[in-house]
Amino acid sequence: MSKKLTKRAEDYSKWYNELVVKADLAENSAVRGCMVIKPYGYAIWEKMQAELDRMFKETGHENAYFPLFVPKSLFEAEEKNAEGFAKECAVVTHYRLQNDPDKPGKLRVDPNAKLEEELVVRPTSEAIIWNTYKGWIQSYRDLPLLINQWANVVRWEMRTRLFLRTAEFLWQEGHTAHATENEAIAEAEQMMDVYADFAEDFMAVPVVKGLKTPSERFAGAVETYCIEALMQDGKALQAGTSHFLGQNFAKAFDVKFASKEGKQEHVWATSWGVSTRLMGALIMTHSDDNGLVLPPKLAPIQVVIVPIYKGDEQLDAISEKVNPLVKELRAKGISVKFDNRDTHKPGFKFNEYELKGVPVRIAIGKRDLENGTYEVARRDTLEKEIVNADDVIGKIEFLLDDIQKNIYKKAADYRANHITEVNSYDEFKDVLENKGGFISAHWDGTEETEEKIKNETKATIRCIPMDAKEENGSCIITGKPSKNRVLFAKAY
Repeated sequence: MSKKLTKRAEDYSKWYNELVVKADLAENSAVRGCMVIKPYGYAIWEKMQAELDRMFKETGHENAYFPLFVPKSLFEAEEKNAEGFAKECAVVTHYRLQNDPDKPGKLRVDPNAKLEEELVVRPTSEAIIWNTYKGWIQSYRDLPLLINQWANVVRWEMRTRLFLRTAEFLWQEGHTAHATENEAIAEAEQMMDVYADFAEDFMAVPVVKGLKTPSERFAGAVETYCIEALMQDGKALQAGTSHFLGQNFAKAFDVKFASKEGKQEHVWATSWGVSTRLMGALIMTHSDDNGLVLPPKLAPIQVVIVPIYKGDEQLDAISEKVNPLVKELRAKGISVKFDNRDTHKPGFKFNEYELKGVPVRIAIGKRDLENGTYEVARRDTLEKEIVNADDVIGKIEFLLDDIQKNIYKKAADYRANHITEVNSYDEFKDVLENKGGFISAHWDGTEETEEKIKNETKATIRCIPMDAKEENGSCIITGKPSKNRVLFAKAY
């Protein structure tokens, strides 16, 4: 099977693009900049979705759905938000096609079917949602309003990469309304924590929790919280954001409530989201030159069993042995596939499941039947061992737990070795060029300095870490005083 991947050390970007396609996760579509998420890729996204959805509901949120189209006048209502997304908007201007009289068999836009008001295809849903909330919120009794939607959005990106940046992508967006500023801030921080817990516990991706600088904030936000992950090539990836929106959207859409004292007040707002970009983070954090390495908690197939046989008689004997094992594993909530296809050889199957990142592979042949054993291989370290049939279930349970922990530890160790403190701009540039990763440095807090570093090095301030210690220092560019370090990196 011609599935050899480009090595990461040779061309990381090419390795990533090949892996997404060869592991059957996604492919480019006929629509410029858009992707088709294939069943195996979508199965991973569904597992992510299920866990996040459970976590949202446990924190009191409910799901709803809002329109894909936003009237332009509503979109314009919150100026900063409109300005921030204007260049990425797809806009619907007409509602009908007609036969083209000059070109038989072709269609053209009907010039008489122009919309009275143009519709923006949502790049984010604040405008349509806050216009809706105006009718839902009258009194303090209606608060807090804790709503999430699972949806697609369109942002007309010019340079696209599967999962990381596409013109259309899947995501969830939470939009909440609160009676007080403190409640809204607590909500934004809570959702950042939910994202961080999900990334670390399920994706096995260590993240830094922090605040964005004013220039990196979400358009229309007062404060943006984020989780930042580090990929194996030393670049950062923003894995999720949570925004405290203040009263900006409430004022733009006149969303008020009667307080307990009977006063009319504007509500306080948050929004927060993660997208199919998490698939990119998952791939780039753990995978190797042989293919995907998936955390067992998110793997669509956790265990694959490959029979090695000659003739139907041997396959029948193996199946008789394997079927009760499959049943027992499934009863324990472990997803297992018995690949008894006779169209592919065992070697092909081994390569395929290695490429697809299946955490545990079991092989069973004639000798194993005679000896009452299985050959058990783990995907993260590629180690194999012979295990007695009586012990195999316990072994599988141990491995699923151990692989989850091991790949997290590997990623955490890599990150720990790639957070470098620097005290001068020369040192900064040297580390960025030769080592990569997060660079912890003093910054004077100005947008000018941030912009200068970005223009000269392509590194941006990924976040001001939530756990940043107070430490007097000097900005690496201007020498002006600074109270704490921030994290810089080149990023996706």
